[in-house]
Amino acid sequence: MLRRPKPTDSEADLLREQERFLTSGTPSAANVVRRPDKRRGEAGGEGGEHNGEDEGRQRDVVTIEDLPDQLPSLTPAPPKKSRFKASRVTFEGEDAEERLDRHDTHISAVLSRIIERDTSSTPISLPPLTGMAFPKVLHRSETSSQVPLSSAGGKKSIFARQIASQRVKEGNTPLHCAPEAAQTPETSMDTDDQLTATSGPRLVSGQGLEGRGSSGETIRIHRENQAKLQAMSQSEILQEQRKLLSQLDPRLVEFVRSRKAQSVPSSASASKHPQAKSSRENLPLENVSRDSSSAAVLFQKPQEVEMEVEEEELPAAPAVTEEDLPVKPQKEWVHMNKLEPEKLEWMRDLPAPRRKGTKKAMLARFDFAGTLIPPTEDLPTHLGLHHHGEEPERAGYSLQELFLLSRSQIIQQRSLALSMLANILSKARAGEYLSVLKGSVTSTLLDAGLLFLLRFALDDSVEGAMSAAVHALKALLVCAEDEECLDCTFSWFRGLASFPLLPSAQEEEEVEDEGLPECMRLTAKEKEERKSDHDVARQDVVKGLLKMKLLPRLRYILEVVRPSPRVVHDVLEILTRIARHSASSATQVLDCPRLMEMVLSEFLPTSWTAPSSPLPQSVYGLPLASAMKLLRVLATSGRHACARLLNSLGVRERLCCLLSAEPSELLLEPTEALRITTEAYRLWAVAAGYGQACKLYIDLYPGLAKALQSVHRVLAPSDPLSPLQLQRVLALLSLLTQVTHTAGCHQELQAGMVSSQGEECPPPPPVSWGHVAGLQASLLGHLKGFVKSLDNPVQKERSLAVIPAYLAYLGAYYHQLSRQNCFKPVETLQELELLTSEVLLPLLSHHVVQGLIKNLKSSSVVCNIQSSHPGPETTHSLPGLACPGWRDHLGLVVPSSPFPLLTGLGLLLETITGIHKGLSCKFTGLLLSEPVIGYLRSCSQSTPTLSHTRAWLLRHEHHLLYLLLRLAHRLVPIEPQVAKHTSLYHQVALVLLPWLLPGSEYLAHELLSTIIFSKDFISEGHSGGPEAVELGELKLQEETQHQTSPSLQTVGALLREACVQLPSIRGCFLTHLAHLEPSVLKSRDALLGRNPWINSHLLPELTGPTLPSDWPFLPLVSLYERTGVSDGGGLAVEELPQGALQVVTHCLQWLLLLEVWREDALKVILPIAKLARLSCVFLCSSDLFLERPVQKLTWGLFRLLTRRSRVDSLDLNVPPPGLASFQDLYSALLSQYEAVSFGDRLFGCWVLLPLQRRYNTSMKLAVFGEHVGMLRSLGVTLDQLSIPIERFTSPPEDSLPLLHLYFRSLVTGTLKPRWCPVLYVVALSHVNSFIFSQDAAAQEVEAARHSMLRKIYYLTDEVLRNHLLLFRLPQQHSEFGFDMYDQLPPIRAKRLERVLRLQDSSDEKGD
Repeated sequence: MLRRPKPTDSEADLLREQERFLTSGTPSAANVVRRPDKRRGEAGGEGGEHNGEDEGRQRDVVTIEDLPDQLPSLTPAPPKKSRFKASRVTFEGEDAEERLDRHDTHISAVLSRIIERDTSSTPISLPPLTGMAFPKVLHRSETSSQVPLSSAGGKKSIFARQIASQRVKEGNTPLHCAPEAAQTPETSMDTDDQLTATSGPRLVSGQGLEGRGSSGETIRIHRENQAKLQAMSQSEILQEQRKLLSQLDPRLVEFVRSRKAQSVPSSASASKHPQAKSSRENLPLENVSRDSSSAAVLFQKPQEVEMEVEEEELPAAPAVTEEDLPVKPQKEWVHMNKLEPEKLEWMRDLPAPRRKGTKKAMLARFDFAGTLIPPTEDLPTHLGLHHHGEEPERAGYSLQELFLLSRSQIIQQRSLALSMLANILSKARAGEYLSVLKGSVTSTLLDAGLLFLLRFALDDSVEGAMSAAVHALKALLVCAEDEECLDCTFSWFRGLASFPLLPSAQEEEEVEDEGLPECMRLTAKEKEERKSDHDVARQDVVKGLLKMKLLPRLRYILEVVRPSPRVVHDVLEILTRIARHSASSATQVLDCPRLMEMVLSEFLPTSWTAPSSPLPQSVYGLPLASAMKLLRVLATSGRHACARLLNSLGVRERLCCLLSAEPSELLLEPTEALRITTEAYRLWAVAAGYGQACKLYIDLYPGLAKALQSVHRVLAPSDPLSPLQLQRVLALLSLLTQVTHTAGCHQELQAGMVSSQGEECPPPPPVSWGHVAGLQASLLGHLKGFVKSLDNPVQKERSLAVIPAYLAYLGAYYHQLSRQNCFKPVETLQELELLTSEVLLPLLSHHVVQGLIKNLKSSSVVCNIQSSHPGPETTHSLPGLACPGWRDHLGLVVPSSPFPLLTGLGLLLETITGIHKGLSCKFTGLLLSEPVIGYLRSCSQSTPTLSHTRAWLLRHEHHLLYLLLRLAHRLVPIEPQVAKHTSLYHQVALVLLPWLLPGSEYLAHELLSTIIFSKDFISEGHSGGPEAVELGELKLQEETQHQTSPSLQTVGALLREACVQLPSIRGCFLTHLAHLEPSVLKSRDALLGRNPWINSHLLPELTGPTLPSDWPFLPLVSLYERTGVSDGGGLAVEELPQGALQVVTHCLQWLLLLEVWREDALKVILPIAKLARLSCVFLCSSDLFLERPVQKLTWGLFRLLTRRSRVDSLDLNVPPPGLASFQDLYSALLSQYEAVSFGDRLFGCWVLLPLQRRYNTSMKLAVFGEHVGMLRSLGVTLDQLSIPIERFTSPPEDSLPLLHLYFRSLVTGTLKPRWCPVLYVVALSHVNSFIFSQDAAAQEVEAARHSMLRKIYYLTDEVLRNHLLLFRLPQQHSEFGFDMYDQLPPIRAKRLERVLRLQDSSDEKGD
């Protein structure tokens, strides 16, 4: 019995089993049935009558000899494509065999169609007679006597040329030569037209025609064509040529051109006859098409430069002659009788660079430093920039060539290419190519696979190439100026916090999870793991690098390779940039095996020897500031990461080692010593910001006190290291500020620990208020000294840089002091009065500070959205801060910016005016100063955009705006001069609220609680505002001479009621924002200095502002989401939640107040978005819109939204934010109106608004088609509709389907004036305009006009017939809403008579 094959069988076993099967004669389990081929005449037999004789043939037998020696490729070959398959039409039920029989006919059908060529008119010439029995043998030495190649009609063999030469000698023309080849040069080398006229047609030979006169027929056709061409002008010829080119197949055009090129004799070349140039100029379309195609090819290059140079045609290089050759060819040399110039071009000198003025883009080339080389610059070849094949005359290397060189086998080429890429990336990130290159260099390189190229290069075994790859990766990831700006703002208020540098989230299509239940769908982590490296890197460069195991490779480079100092610094900066990406990336850096241990042991040792030179050959064993900065950024990611660094990795001991001595005593180069101590202070400040490492404060207090005593000495202008000393002092002040905040929480934590009774509570820090209280006197003395030094021009800049940090410290000190048990109010108030009179007021009134405040508007990010300077390149997958060149233009960080000083002053004023209320009025001048008022006005009109490049600066500007508003909140009730600007302050608060970024939720809560809904800041409510609105509406009513019901005259009373309800309105909105409470508490802890409760100094991901721009509509939208219309059109719930009426009323009151008095605050919300969100009033319930307060408020808002100035800006073709299209929302409104409206006039006006003539026809089709039943209850009159009726009737309707629906609804009685007055007038107007229109139209439209007019004439309803025929114009105050003619005008009467006469004549013909 035969056994089944097993997976372990070898080929020999399978062949052996096959032989046993064949010898046994056992029948096969399956028979091979051969279908008879009908095309070959095979008959199909019944059953298996031939099975026996064909069994051997039918069996598939494998032999080892047939197997190939090599295994087949696993990569499948590309499928073959047919040019004709796409043009075939196949049907699903068609039989394949029938289709084959129909197309694959017998060969006899093909052979029967072969027609022999007619050769009756072909001349026959006999070979020349010679006196020799055999042809003479040809010798190579006699080749000089042959006919030259150019006159022989192309490349021919030596024998053929010999025969041709003999025929030329005998005066015979060879048979294969075209007639023009025998012409003299004088007749065949003129213009293209002359050559065509004398030589006959080039494309049509007439050889396929039957008969003897075929050649004459072709000549006659050719002459006829020539006569037609001569009768046409040049423009007509070009027009016909364009028409032909647009209709013909491009391949056919190329074929014709190639035939023409072959038919032109080679002797008519442009080099000998200048006429060839003019003949080429006579074909402009050909040249244009070729130029455009070449331009398209060039435009696909990675980088191009557009250079506009004066047009200058270079003379063509002379051809290579025999005299130019270094070795003269001999006659006996085989195949050397002909000079081939194209093969000798490489011996020439390089041609000059192209200087022809062109608009086409050109390939960008760079030198070794990454500088772009202009295409017109002629550089010497000894610079080494000409070693490339393409465009050899141009110096520099393109990006494609650098990619190629970076994978070279030669080490020097790899290193050079990677170094050049690093230089190019550095300049690209700095924005140096924006003005000269199209597109982004960084994005182009990333799309081309730069990330994988660098990752592969990091694995290079050659240290030079690996170092170049590290430098290129650093140039890609790290921007030194970004880091410098972040370091400058570290000492600002909340400067130690930063946003994670995550790319903005993009919605991905979840195709795989569609239709799956929730439990079976993949989680976000599983989806991320399934993505390929390329997909991850395309969305996020840093995440892609981490997925490609970058961290272990960097650790290997540091640990095993031990590279040069530059590479070490580059690696540490790369790690710092990865840590800034997100908290998870920082955790991966910490978790990488042996990486942090390696960094700490080699680059932050606890003991080291002094380096022998300022630039040591190796930095291993020496402390590095970049390593300390890496630790600081890692600590910023979270309190747990900071605790790991301090406790598990021994950073606490290293801080003690570095900060216990003066920088000059650290056995380091002076600049490096200052940098590393500065970074140590910053790391300590970050740790103190979590309430950690405070024990160090007690241990190192003598060193800190000594450092404070030497502040004025180290900041002396004569010190060359003064900028580094300044950064060190600012870091020290930041540390003391954070320690003060932590010490201020000691008492609260101590009390909480007692009362918690086992619940989780942070332990109190080891430092208490008594440890920090003594610093205030010393630092206040420093501040007074720096304020006095503002008069010294030499010390002015350093004083302005230091004063904000001292003000921030004093703000923290007094804020925490007021919460201590030892707080003495009387002494503190006296102390604050002295501080105000001796320090703050002199500082604020100083001419230097006043000059600085004048730069407020010019330094603002909010007010200067469209800055004049070009920003650096930004890439979506690699966000940055866009800081390159920040010193060259105004901004928040430059020394001339007043923002750090005013923010520090605002913090201190917020604290001391909260303790001493009487001090507020002394700072009235700050709010009333002209620069501050102008700055606030500019902010109230701005609409800043949100991005990583602006968010880190916008956050600091938002702090200043908030502090100015808080000062205004204290001054408005007590200062009449400040109260005059309350509307400005309120406007700024309204625009600031939706600007606030993640991490500022507490500021948003404070604005909502204090200013936004404050009666003091809505001065119109108590200064005659509602009465002014009423008077304005009464005046409008007198001018219009009619009364609209309900009208805007009720808005005044509604506003008065809204002002009374402001506290309730505030409670309503705060309730609907309760879901932000955890974020508000977290933000409060960070902004108020509650350090032990802070979990991370890394701000939330930058996904958008804290509140949406349409936050005033939030209660309405929230109610709709809870109770709105479901997919089936019914309500999702049967009744509204408790208090819903009050919530909607408060929301509408607030919206009405904003629309009347704060219109600019809502300008960021599109009118269509307002309309869509207010539609929720009708959609969220079946009777909510019928409630009297809701009716009044919604009527008022509808009248405001449909004012002439507003209705023009309402564009319903733009989809509202959050919706796919307005048509979907309108369909839901129509369904709701039919179901629950009860003919409500307000709902009717809402439904009529989108039916204006200028809006999409689909909404009108929905009303008169799917929802025609609503026309019986849409009883809004023309007086009740605040929109002019002309907006519905003009211009005349041109949609034929809609006109048919209008006509049908009128004739069938669906649309009547007593049911739907507005749409009755609209339908009458459009149908009347259509039937009497004199405009030319298509036959279908004209037939519809005649049909409607005839049907109207024969209507039995006389009233409707008169309305349709005699309609004149809409008239709002008439009985039916329109005017009518007494009788038809003559033109219309004639048209009606003509249409009826046509009908009668057609009826007679039919009879």
